[in-house]
Amino acid sequence: MTKRLNIIILTAIISILACNAKTNVNIVFIGNSITEGALLDDPATQSPPAQAVRFIQNNTDTQIRYTNCGYGGRTTVDFLPDTGFIFGKVTEASDGLAAHQGMMVFSISLGTNDSACRGPLGAPVVPQQYYTNMKVIIDRLLTRYPGSIVVIQYPLWYSPNTYNGAEYLLEGQKRLQTYYPEIDRLVELYSRTHPGRVTSGSKDAYGQFRDNSEALFVHESGNAGIFYLHPNATGAKLLGEYWGRSIIDATKLKYKK
Repeated sequence: MTKRLNIIILTAIISILACNAKTNVNIVFIGNSITEGALLDDPATQSPPAQAVRFIQNNTDTQIRYTNCGYGGRTTVDFLPDTGFIFGKVTEASDGLAAHQGMMVFSISLGTNDSACRGPLGAPVVPQQYYTNMKVIIDRLLTRYPGSIVVIQYPLWYSPNTYNGAEYLLEGQKRLQTYYPEIDRLVELYSRTHPGRVTSGSKDAYGQFRDNSEALFVHESGNAGIFYLHPNATGAKLLGEYWGRSIIDATKLKYKK
């Protein structure tokens, strides 16, 4: 009986230690309708942020609290701290997470609406202005949340005939690609001013979604025919996995063996 009791106690201790070994991470996902999970049946479980969190939890010993600050149709201009009206919503949600123990992480995916020819606020946003806007947003986050980590996700491919309430088309798609070097510039800058605190995601998602557009996007009817802009459930899961890996890399979490 004593031996059995000892085994039960030992098992309980191991379980407690395993729980305590988990890393606590608080993640704020900042973005537009793609981050929001637009056109998905259940964004709360199917959106890229939800899928990223699921991927991280399945592959690391991590406890995650997160919030989805994806707002459809928004640009970097909307998120500017002093002039945009969205940043206050972001900080309100972030303050709630920051009150809990754990590493603070911001995953930012902006640029799709900035690249439009017309429609969204500020569009078209030229590359240098995109760089400046992103820097203003990131600077404020790094200052307000000391020790936080920012992961800049490269904006996703969309079809060159994308034209819904906003006009994107081939010109917008080409402009979107000019944001990639600006993200690289930001990461290089912060590697000197804030070492280890600002990284970027994977560029591979762009080609993956471009080459498999019919399978990974919702087929949307627009002013220039069927276009691809918002990931479907399969695409959102794949995008979430890309985001999840980038967050694991940025936070140096260890994969389960």
